[in-house]
Amino acid sequence: MEDVLVTRKGQITVPIALRRKYGIKEGMKITVVDSGSDIVLKVTPRFEDLIGMYAGKIDSKKAIEELDKMRSEDRY
Repeated sequence: MEDVLVTRKGQITVPIALRRKYGIKEGMKITVVDSGSDIVLKVTPRFEDLIGMYAGKIDSKKAIEELDKMRSEDRY
């Protein structure tokens, strides 16, 4: 557990050890959850991390194109 300061604009800095541990990089989104008694920060997964079996084998643009193709072929 680490203490952080809140800036005049309500911003905080996530400690470097936690940024490294959770792979937090500039531009990533973090979800702020009010649990009633605490505030919880959750790392929002990047699309690239959700590619699944194609991870490392296909770039995200290609994966999006493939998903769009599959959705267009889907006939409910």
